[in-house]
Amino acid sequence: MLEAGRALRSRVPRHSHGDWRPAPDRPDPLAILDGSNATRLPDLIPVRNGRMMASPFAFYRGAPAIMTADLCRTPATRIQLQICGDAHLLNFGTFATPERNQVFDLNDFDETQVGPWEWDIKRLAASLVVAARTASLADGDGVTAAQGCAAEYRTEMARMVELSAFEVWHSRLDVESIIADAPDKPARTLAQRSVAKARQRTSLHALSKLTTVRDGRRVIVEDPPVVIRLSEGQLELARGFVKAYLATLDPDRTLLLDHYEFVDAALKVVGVGSVGTRCFVALLAGKADLDPLFLQVKEAQASVLAPYVGGTRYRNQGKRVVVGQRIMQAASDIFLGWARADGFDTYVRQLRDMKGSVPFEVARPDDLILYGRLCGAALARAHARAGQPALLAGYLGSSAAFDEAMAAFALGYADQNDRDFASFLDAIRSGRVQAEPGR
Repeated sequence: MLEAGRALRSRVPRHSHGDWRPAPDRPDPLAILDGSNATRLPDLIPVRNGRMMASPFAFYRGAPAIMTADLCRTPATRIQLQICGDAHLLNFGTFATPERNQVFDLNDFDETQVGPWEWDIKRLAASLVVAARTASLADGDGVTAAQGCAAEYRTEMARMVELSAFEVWHSRLDVESIIADAPDKPARTLAQRSVAKARQRTSLHALSKLTTVRDGRRVIVEDPPVVIRLSEGQLELARGFVKAYLATLDPDRTLLLDHYEFVDAALKVVGVGSVGTRCFVALLAGKADLDPLFLQVKEAQASVLAPYVGGTRYRNQGKRVVVGQRIMQAASDIFLGWARADGFDTYVRQLRDMKGSVPFEVARPDDLILYGRLCGAALARAHARAGQPALLAGYLGSSAAFDEAMAAFALGYADQNDRDFASFLDAIRSGRVQAEPGR
């Protein structure tokens, strides 16, 4: 497989991945955004646009459909495997394993599907330059972070070749090792603070923030348009989702959830790219008031990859997300499942399960570089679980040729993102695009 990978270099030279030139017939990025809004809740589209107008990085987060339309025209080795589809740096972070240990890994799989592996590393590398600019760091810092990310991806993939398939599948980046390996005291302190903050992000912590007791009953607090109470009919629909979801779980998970009862649910806007999709938070409670469980019931639409790589083999888009997550993650949420009700697909996970990430806006250049390397290592492990690491390692080789190409691409595509973001802001100012900032 190593030799087969090396042979691919003659057909797709590694340096060719560094080229970014928009095609003469490049689709209008605003038209792509309009198309992605067609199936969203109309009242929430201005909220989504408002969040995207906050910064070039916020725009980048909300526009994977634009980049995917561009990536489909870039060089590719035709190696297909399970990819994230939206591997920007904030879709990595810490979370709890079923054993309640904290690990660092990919944590968002809304767009996951089988596709070209290059698209993930290119989206990740470009996100580092976009993030550097948003944080007022120098372009050189972002480029260094992108090149370091690609180098870590390459060296980690080579390391995966030396492991058995069993060892590859179970390899993980635990946070204690990450903290211990921090290169200096500021980096170690930042990691410790981020991990400690994430450790507090549990259902019990969310109870006081998201709920109140009204007429002797605990309910989710409304905060329109971000959190919206449901009508009685909608509550019954939410109950139906939870019931349908239970049927997708293994018996041991169902037995655990039998100790909880449905209490309340509300529409809750999350993230940037997901705003406008049907996303509910459901509150379940055990026998004691201080035994809550928040589940996120999130609509799963077709992946942004689908127009370019074909549709999924799963009839339920939620199952597509869940299967992809289980393939790519070293350890997944024990409550991960899917459901279909009222004509649309969803997947279900815990709302908060020690999830966290580094706030790159206040990071030093060295912190961004270190974080990029962590993301590169995590992505390599995810791709190794999903595909044939020897084939990828053979193609990537031992030189910095691929790393330098990713750095060049990241800089060029960050420029493209800036141009698209400027067009987006112009459209808001002209009234073509409606936005509600600050929510």
